[in-house]
Amino acid sequence: MLGKIAKAFGKTVDEGAPSIYLYNTLGRKNEEFTPPSERPVRMYNCGPTVYGRQHIGNLAMFVFTDILRRMLELNKMKVKQVINITDFGHLSSDGDTGEDKMTRGLKKEGMDVTLENMLLLGEKYTNTFKKDLRALGVDVDNISFPRASDYVGNQKNMIRVLLEKGYAYDISGGIYFDTSVFKHYGELGNIDTETLKEGARTEINKEKRNPADFVLWKRDEKIGWESEWGGGFPGWHIECSAMIRAELGEQIDIHTGGIEHIGVHHNNEIAQSESAIGKRPLSRFWLHRAHIQIDGKKIAKSEGNVLYLDEIEAKGYSPLAYRYWLLTAHYRTPSNFTFQAMDAAQNAYTRLKEHYFSTTKQAAALDNGHILDASDYISDFTKHINNDLDTPGALAVVWNMVKDKNVHPVDKLSALDAFDCVLGLSLRSGVAETSAIAIPPKVQLLVDERKQARLAENWVKADKLREKIEAAGYTVKDTADGPKITAK
Repeated sequence: MLGKIAKAFGKTVDEGAPSIYLYNTLGRKNEEFTPPSERPVRMYNCGPTVYGRQHIGNLAMFVFTDILRRMLELNKMKVKQVINITDFGHLSSDGDTGEDKMTRGLKKEGMDVTLENMLLLGEKYTNTFKKDLRALGVDVDNISFPRASDYVGNQKNMIRVLLEKGYAYDISGGIYFDTSVFKHYGELGNIDTETLKEGARTEINKEKRNPADFVLWKRDEKIGWESEWGGGFPGWHIECSAMIRAELGEQIDIHTGGIEHIGVHHNNEIAQSESAIGKRPLSRFWLHRAHIQIDGKKIAKSEGNVLYLDEIEAKGYSPLAYRYWLLTAHYRTPSNFTFQAMDAAQNAYTRLKEHYFSTTKQAAALDNGHILDASDYISDFTKHINNDLDTPGALAVVWNMVKDKNVHPVDKLSALDAFDCVLGLSLRSGVAETSAIAIPPKVQLLVDERKQARLAENWVKADKLREKIEAAGYTVKDTADGPKITAK
């Protein structure tokens, strides 16, 4: 995709795009991102624990990292991207207690709790995860998806090194990292370790030397692997450190995750990686995505406040309309999902595709003589996307150009293609001129009434109106291009 994106932006990239600035959680400010010399950008994205489907909040993370990759490729950088798959060992508590999430998933599916079944469950939901990513326009084929279970040997080796160097100790529950020995612990996000001691970990193992110490090897005679420390499995945090080192090397350029990872998981990664390797920093940049709520409430399976991509599709929304909605807010800004917001996003996405289609027709019918090209818009778009992935600003540039009648359709179409290479909205796909059909006024009234019911999120009424439309001899299909009415 690198060549495609850079080529689409043409002279803007050749003449030197504006500097890239990203908000680095490590320094707590926007910092200039400079490309590594003579090698790809090494980027690690904390991936899912695959004990079930990923909800729309989980998936938002990987639309963000996809935009990040596309922005880097716009600036002529090659990117080696890794999204890890956690298929064991993610305990439900940050205090290294509670049930393993994969075990919880097995019980929910009525499967015996065995390592073999755990890995089978992981494979099932890894495939579902990748399917959702593809639907959202993420370039899955150019991403590495290592599974933690394939790197247990690497994790054991790192634990051995930490023990040999005096950064870890053995207690009855397993092998733990000693955070008091790593003087930089809590540096990411400026975490107050005293606060951790007082309240962040309520379930304290009294054998631990410090409340913030975390497990490297969890003893478990029922499930896991054999080791010199007894049967069990590596801790969640060491998985990421081992996979980063195996897939990308000792030090990387960008590490991403959700804001919930800052306090514990990512500080633990830094501590164990830098201690084992003896080099700092583990990553030059740390980027974190804000949370998404649904109807003003935290997304929580336990409270029934959760939505999956296929549920959005079942209501007639395009997955790419959801991607469009995500791009209307900055990745560091908390967002609130509602179906009213999705209606607005789908309508905007549909209009943008319609503009693309009409511009395609205009460009085909006109010669190349014109007054104004789109270079200024391309330059403005690049400035926004290079400024900590300002996607709302970039979308505003797109719409300003679309509405500018002084830009020649040939240049406008070329610019739209270039913008879409970064935004990943697949404007070119599925664009077709639909044949109009004569809809009786009574049926049209039902269609209009159903549209209002959907806007009001009155799904029961909308379903009843669909039945009336079908009883009148017509079918209605909700698509990214709006409701399509056809005669039976």
